[in-house]
Amino acid sequence: MGRFKRVLGIAALIAGILIGGAIGVAKLRGSAVRAAAGDKTGTLEIGGLARMYIVHVPPGYDGKTALPLVLVLHGATQSPESVERMSAMSEKADAENFLVVYPRGTGRIENIPTWNSGACCGYAMENHVDDVAFLSALIDRLEQEYKVDSKRIYSTGISNGAMMSFRLACDLADKIAAVAPVEGAQDIPCHPAVPVSVIVFHGTADRLVPFEGGSTPFQVGSRRSDTPVPDTIAYWVKEDGCSPESNHAETAELHTDKYSGCKDGTAVELYAIQGGHHIWPGTRMSGNTVPATDLIWKFFAEHPKP
Repeated sequence: MGRFKRVLGIAALIAGILIGGAIGVAKLRGSAVRAAAGDKTGTLEIGGLARMYIVHVPPGYDGKTALPLVLVLHGATQSPESVERMSAMSEKADAENFLVVYPRGTGRIENIPTWNSGACCGYAMENHVDDVAFLSALIDRLEQEYKVDSKRIYSTGISNGAMMSFRLACDLADKIAAVAPVEGAQDIPCHPAVPVSVIVFHGTADRLVPFEGGSTPFQVGSRRSDTPVPDTIAYWVKEDGCSPESNHAETAELHTDKYSGCKDGTAVELYAIQGGHHIWPGTRMSGNTVPATDLIWKFFAEHPKP
């Protein structure tokens, strides 16, 4: 009898392993099953490069309800981990129930990655890394592995990551509903296939990416001349077919211009931080109280694709 019980126990153990393995395979194949909340690291091979990213899954994800997806892109020489801390976007995702992904750029040294945003920066630009293809493929993968609302895919980032977000608005307008560049410049020709909502945060005293455009000795990599922020806003107002007059407001800390009446329910907004520097607004070191992350999510939530 004891031997019989041992045989049954071994059989149950083997069955459990087989069932568990089958469930694991199903997850790896991308079925939209419930995923544990928290950060998960993944890699995606594209263009001969193994590209790394971190996905943050909120506790409210159930694998049934399609959630928005927000890409958060680090600045040059930063990392997915640092921009996650800086932006506090994972905490916002937990509160508002959306998915976040923090991809990593490329570099000669892993710890100093950059994005090829077209006119910047460093290794990625000099080696013509196709970051548009990478981020497009990453969106496709996440849509396979998670329940993603394809009409609510957004991108934000700081500095070089902001520049890359501008490039996604230009080159991946079919996938991206809205972008929120922070302290970045749009220095490339831009021809979006469809309207994209744009909210920009920029300090008027930024010395790395000047608010009024031009070049500075503080730039990363080869010297470039950045497009003035007002010119970029004017471009998107025209491109999105917005009313030319903004709803303007001004305080000692901030001035805002919000444009409405745009095509397909899009909008264009500028948050210019008076005396602000090259840092995510509202953080402890920023010297201001502009709640950029809250404002970004509110703007995203209000502007899905039609």
